[in-house]
Amino acid sequence: MPDNTNNSSLGLSRTIDTPAGLSDEMRQAMAQFPTPTLDAVKANSPSTKAQWLEQIHLVNTQQKKKVKAMRKQFNVAVELLCVAGVSVRRVTPTHISEGFEGKVYIDFHGGAYVFFSGLPSIEEGILIASRLGIVVYCVDYRMPPSSPSSQALDDAFTVYCHLKDSFGANNIFVGGTSAGGGLALSLLQKLKKQNIELPIAAYAGTPWADLSNASDSLLINEGVDRILVSYQGLLNAAAVLYAGIHSLSEPSVSPLYGDFTGLPPTILVSGTRDLFLSDTVRVNRKLRESGIRTQLEVFEGLSHADYLVAHNTPESIAIYKEIAQFFLNAI
Repeated sequence: MPDNTNNSSLGLSRTIDTPAGLSDEMRQAMAQFPTPTLDAVKANSPSTKAQWLEQIHLVNTQQKKKVKAMRKQFNVAVELLCVAGVSVRRVTPTHISEGFEGKVYIDFHGGAYVFFSGLPSIEEGILIASRLGIVVYCVDYRMPPSSPSSQALDDAFTVYCHLKDSFGANNIFVGGTSAGGGLALSLLQKLKKQNIELPIAAYAGTPWADLSNASDSLLINEGVDRILVSYQGLLNAAAVLYAGIHSLSEPSVSPLYGDFTGLPPTILVSGTRDLFLSDTVRVNRKLRESGIRTQLEVFEGLSHADYLVAHNTPESIAIYKEIAQFFLNAI
């Protein structure tokens, strides 16, 4: 049997068998992307603007190739718009589902609040548009090192208010994965605080809702999550960069510490090996304690956003079916 002892403090990787319950497609996808060692991840900590820009360019260049392939695979139409001064890409599927006619989804991309600007910002928007059959507006929000954290939330707020005036709040859904899920939650809290009508429902996929390194799964799943691997290194550096002059526990940065009263019904997604499993569970608990209807989906054996990284898998298809049904039930 593999040794399941947590060797994180020693900088060692943990050897754990692949879960038996995964689909063959997910197993194959995992095999294609070897997990870096803890030492390698912890050593990757950009500190200067030049270092960040270099890393962002490398990551975004690779992601752009994937998104271009996805755009062809799912045969969606993509149009670059300027919505009240914010860059937005409208993703339209070949078929609009009957239940989503006249409805739109506003998507906030992930990428640790630093990656996936430009074309890469539509990755999950493509899946939402195609699998739900809904028009998606993907917000290409401003990010550091060029822009402080407040501008990402400002852009999300601006786009939502503009589309609300165009479509009506009762025709809008919002959400995102990882940093995008966290930004969606921050947006909802800001809208509520300013007494602005909220969307029908929200989706928070493994949301990065607490940037302060206080969640249990950051320790328990360190070296187990094949995508993020560890909070130390790049993730910690991104958290500090994004927060800027703000505290890491300030609600606008870490919505877990904000007010969840009166927010819309929310579906949350994570996996048992997700570094952000605790963030997801804690957000769900905060919502439930505030009387908000939620649906928490935790998939066996999935690491952070595996359903998005490995989108051609039964697990990924199942997750978007759950989101579609949750949204339809909220109408």
